[in-house]
Amino acid sequence: MTALEAGSAAVQRRVGGWYQRTTTRWCYVFLLPALVLTAMFTFYPMVMSWVYSTMDWAGFSNDMTFVGVGNYRELLGDHMFWSALGRSMIFVLVGTPLRVGLALVVAVILNRQVMRLSVAFRTLFFLPVMASASIIGVVMTFVLSPNNGPANTLLVGTGLAGSPVEFLSDPKLAIWTALLVHTWKNFGITMIYWLAALQTVPTEYYEAARIDGAGWAGLVRYVTMPILLPFALIIIVLTAKENLQAFAIIQAMTQGGPYFSTQVMEIFIYRTAFAADEAGGVPRLGYASAAGCFFGTVTLLLALVQLWVARRLAETRRELGRARGDAA
Repeated sequence: MTALEAGSAAVQRRVGGWYQRTTTRWCYVFLLPALVLTAMFTFYPMVMSWVYSTMDWAGFSNDMTFVGVGNYRELLGDHMFWSALGRSMIFVLVGTPLRVGLALVVAVILNRQVMRLSVAFRTLFFLPVMASASIIGVVMTFVLSPNNGPANTLLVGTGLAGSPVEFLSDPKLAIWTALLVHTWKNFGITMIYWLAALQTVPTEYYEAARIDGAGWAGLVRYVTMPILLPFALIIIVLTAKENLQAFAIIQAMTQGGPYFSTQVMEIFIYRTAFAADEAGGVPRLGYASAAGCFFGTVTLLLALVQLWVARRLAETRRELGRARGDAA
């Protein structure tokens, strides 16, 4: 290599290094606004929630007293807190399997290319997702009203009910009514998750299975479901997370009533932080922060348990697959 070529290569290295460093710096510059906003509206509130959870503070004055874990001790003996947590778990343990299972069935049906109007049906199922949860809640209060509401008019008119059903006024029915409305409102997004997962199934597998004589049920059982299993965990976790976010619909429909029968954790935290208690006392933002931190920790633990169970199932499947291969 001549001296000229060596000098040219050195210049190119310097220019390339300068260009790379400059490009990297500009990437950080463009990321800065997003990082600042995330720090202001996500990380800072998260940290301060834990700080406030150790305080006896109404939230509307500077009178703040450090109580340590006193708020958490009080939570352990708070019947209203545990009742609200139990209702939130109903949304997770009942609503998640219901929505995931029904959405899978609908997605498999609508994914068939021979299905006419499948695009139209997908749109109809997804439309409620586009609507505001508050608007859905307000509309459903009129739909389910015992006073000339369309639902009760249909039930009484067809003889399925002898008298109007108190969907939102009966403490035994209100929580299940709210769960069904929430499931219907968010059903479309879970269906889209499954439809996206179904697009990963190679068509060659279906063609090979049809050549071997597999029918529609056989294709679903032996081709579709094994490939969809890795996606199931993600869909279940996302759906469970969404089922914990039922504040807007319940607040619009029942405000946590009647007799606190639909007061889930979000409603409990909201009432404790921003509304006076039943005795006319002031709000307790510190106590509500402790409830929120406790609830967030429980949610995180549930997600970790789901991930652990899914990992164990995946390992079991791999071991069974290896055992079958060795036996063959």
